[in-house]
Amino acid sequence: MEDQKKILFVINPISGGKKKTAFNKKVLEVLDLKKFNPTFQQTTKPNHAYELGKKAIEDKYDAVIAVGGDGTINELGAALVGSGIPLGIIPEGSGNGLALYLGIPMNETAAIRRLNRFETVDVDCGTVNGKPFFNIAGLGFDASVSDRFANDSIRGPIGYLRSVVNVLSKYKPCHYTLTIDGKKYEREAFMISVANSPQYGNNAYIAPNASVNDGLLDVCIVHKFPLYILPMMVYHLFNRSADQSEYVEIIPGKDILIERDDTGPVHVDGEPLVLPGNLQIEVKPSSLKIIC
Repeated sequence: MEDQKKILFVINPISGGKKKTAFNKKVLEVLDLKKFNPTFQQTTKPNHAYELGKKAIEDKYDAVIAVGGDGTINELGAALVGSGIPLGIIPEGSGNGLALYLGIPMNETAAIRRLNRFETVDVDCGTVNGKPFFNIAGLGFDASVSDRFANDSIRGPIGYLRSVVNVLSKYKPCHYTLTIDGKKYEREAFMISVANSPQYGNNAYIAPNASVNDGLLDVCIVHKFPLYILPMMVYHLFNRSADQSEYVEIIPGKDILIERDDTGPVHVDGEPLVLPGNLQIEVKPSSLKIIC
């Protein structure tokens, strides 16, 4: 049928520690096959989703669907930015931060059914030294946790909690120089998160007022704090009140430079990278369409 939309499902078979062997069958049962002609591809290596996204542009697909977590979404989003081809999300990750914020159902069947509406929203894209992110990028403590979590055999919230405890026992705050829209700040920080959306995932809100389509990024500076405050910091995260903590400072901006002493870990949508000391961070407003 000529009016069928060609859509590609890019499936990360290991994301979130969930088996996806019956996924294709579920799509064929739930998706409106009068409207859509689905194709399925599995990722087999790092950056494979990005390659499949670029190929989908060449092959003139009408949409590409990420079946995975924030890392899969990041790779496909990076491929599709500026192309006008919408990205759909079936949340199958450990945190699913962007999907939760956009109101995409966590239930697999409901998320597939949602695609039938084919309604899109334009979202901003942030970049760190040219590397795109759509949810949150960070350095300091949470980047060290992401680095540890990526090498852990246990996935999901339990694995993440284990990584937090391991890193926390020996982590030291660092000195940063930040220039945000031309204004300079010197800070001793436990961590810095640059948020396009409000939450990491699992409803942990670091930047309660962040929005994916306001043309701004929220720079969340978590200051050095005494360890006995940690339970209260966790409470603020899950109570959407991080901005009310005396140890958290949030500065919105578009053009951000973060300088630190050395090369070190940075996470981009939860995926760990090692980047130079100087980090140039920018926002590209309304540069990706997401089906939600």
